[in-house]
Amino acid sequence: MDAWVVARPGPVATRPLERTRLPDPEPGPGELLVRVEACAVCRTDLHLAEGDLPPRRPRTVPGHEVVGWVEALGPGTQGPPPGSRVGVAWLRSTCGACRYCLRGAENLCPTSTYTGWDADGGYARRLTAPAAYVYPLPEDEPAEELAPLLCAGIIGYRALLRADLPPGGRLGIYGFGASAHLTAQVAIAEGATVHVMTRSAAARELARRLGAASVGGSADPPPEPLDAAILFAPVGDLVPVALEALDRGGTLAVAGIHLTDIPVLNYQRHLFQERTLRSVTANTRADGREFLRLAAEHRPRVTTTPYPFEEADRALSDLAADRVEGAAVLLMS
Repeated sequence: MDAWVVARPGPVATRPLERTRLPDPEPGPGELLVRVEACAVCRTDLHLAEGDLPPRRPRTVPGHEVVGWVEALGPGTQGPPPGSRVGVAWLRSTCGACRYCLRGAENLCPTSTYTGWDADGGYARRLTAPAAYVYPLPEDEPAEELAPLLCAGIIGYRALLRADLPPGGRLGIYGFGASAHLTAQVAIAEGATVHVMTRSAAARELARRLGAASVGGSADPPPEPLDAAILFAPVGDLVPVALEALDRGGTLAVAGIHLTDIPVLNYQRHLFQERTLRSVTANTRADGREFLRLAAEHRPRVTTTPYPFEEADRALSDLAADRVEGAAVLLMS
């Protein structure tokens, strides 16, 4: 089958992705064989390609926002039958027995594995996935609009939970790409006032169209103190900026898997008055199910920039250069 692999991790300008031919995968016990219909392009894929996220295996196929169709079940597998439409997301497996899994925090499982990092992902014609970790998807919705929900949407929802936004509260969003534009819509639908700070003029215009109360540059102060904030941009320099924008008792959640170094914080300016700084680590399957339920109820406007599968390297390059509006999505021809 055709696939893209991370051949030589490095700056995207050095073309770390390589198009190649791989054997069709075969599902093992508990796994499904999925024919890929679409795969959204995540910033985590960029971090993996550029080496910010150390590869866990050589020549891995990236991609973890996969919409596809079940073609076969592995030996002894109980799961969606062939012909079912499913979503394959970032979280691939957990042990189910450690203290974190047992308390409902499977996203912190020390032996968790991830699609497109520990196992080949969706920048390919087919992939395998554990049946217990896929999500059922509607058959009548465009794959291009469903794919970004499977990471950008789910992780954004996890970040929103971690930000502890009170009902009707004031939320600041720093960076406005695939995940942020979905999270903003969920927050607005639930009654929040959303202020967006981002460097991209096109992203600021998108934020206005989606109902943001204000938009500004990435380091601009919002027009009012924030009850909560989410940092989507992988820029550590924005952590003190966002913390300083919080009202008393506010929380900043950092949503990315990778962040540049955070500058020295000043306790009085950035943390005193019970401001809280939190990270976000992957998601649980419960997060995924709840977000997909909310998405079906509120039907967020999913803004995408489509690319043919053959141009995955260009999609990644455009993402790195902020040339993507909303989410980039690879479409299988």
